[in-house]
Amino acid sequence: MIVCGVELTGSDAVVCLLNMDRGQFNLPECKVRKLSLPKNHSREDLQRFQAAFAELMAEYGVSSVAIKERMPKGKFAGGAISFKMEAAIQLISSVELTVTMLPPALIKSTLAANPLPIAFADTGLKAFQETAFIAAYVGQLHGR
Repeated sequence: MIVCGVELTGSDAVVCLLNMDRGQFNLPECKVRKLSLPKNHSREDLQRFQAAFAELMAEYGVSSVAIKERMPKGKFAGGAISFKMEAAIQLISSVELTVTMLPPALIKSTLAANPLPIAFADTGLKAFQETAFIAAYVGQLHGR
């Protein structure tokens, strides 16, 4: 089962694919590290973002998307654009996807019970993909 971990920051959806096969994790090579939505976006831009995300999921055979939840208000609140991107991902109907929101407390408790099997530095991913990688890992564990 391939899970796509997503961190929504500003106007970017940072992605990381993680596959679990017979108890072994592996990181499928993915040509896309993030998808962006212009800050001054139109309805068509949002539709293009949604179509590009759906196409990426179909291309890699992703069945599940795990998104790190953002707070709606307060010091660490997510911006309006990131909530639009989240909705666009949740409303994808052209590909069969299960979309799960991962609250920070769930991520923290899952990592405490099931530490990452590999140091992030050893994954070969870019530093900005770390949160998406963790979301994919937690999504894998909760998707079983």
